[in-house]
Amino acid sequence: MMYELTTLSSHILKLPQVIDHAQRWLDQADTPDRLLGIWTSENGRLGSVRLLRSFANADALAQERIRELHHADPFGAASSACTFESESYAAFPFLPDVKPGIFGRYYEFRTYWLNPGGLRPTIDAWQAAMPERSKRSPLTVNMFALDGAPRITHIWPWQSLDERIAIRAQSYADGIWPPVGGPQQFYEATSTIWIPAADSPLR
Repeated sequence: MMYELTTLSSHILKLPQVIDHAQRWLDQADTPDRLLGIWTSENGRLGSVRLLRSFANADALAQERIRELHHADPFGAASSACTFESESYAAFPFLPDVKPGIFGRYYEFRTYWLNPGGLRPTIDAWQAAMPERSKRSPLTVNMFALDGAPRITHIWPWQSLDERIAIRAQSYADGIWPPVGGPQQFYEATSTIWIPAADSPLR
């Protein structure tokens, strides 16, 4: 499964307008995508909206990217006076497709910038570790970038930030996390918290 992660950035007071314009643009589009999530930033760059969409194959994703770039008002960004950045990803091959549902009040987006040649060892490490790790809390998706610098982005839902801290600490203490050999494959990492919009399919 292919995914597109789009970030719209504006003034924090314009968030409702940015979301409304983006949703209207997506609703009017005749494209074979599925909207999976809409979030607003809780830390890091405030005033940002993030959209996650899935596509059945690379051709469908590429055609949608071309449409975005040629459109006069992609995601309603011109109308709402915001900027946008779209990133293309492919899911780790052993993971199930993302399905909408209610999973948490907070979503953590973690991005790791990989060393050259680090993707295959990273996928293998995650495949070995996830059967035990997934018993502690669900993973929405882990995916590797198809454009830009080599990197992965994984998304975790949490009911609370205290739950996040407790589960991660216990997973470390029990030796099931992080994936063995995984941290050695990246040189930089970021973590940001996002709040699902009221009508986000993932929330």
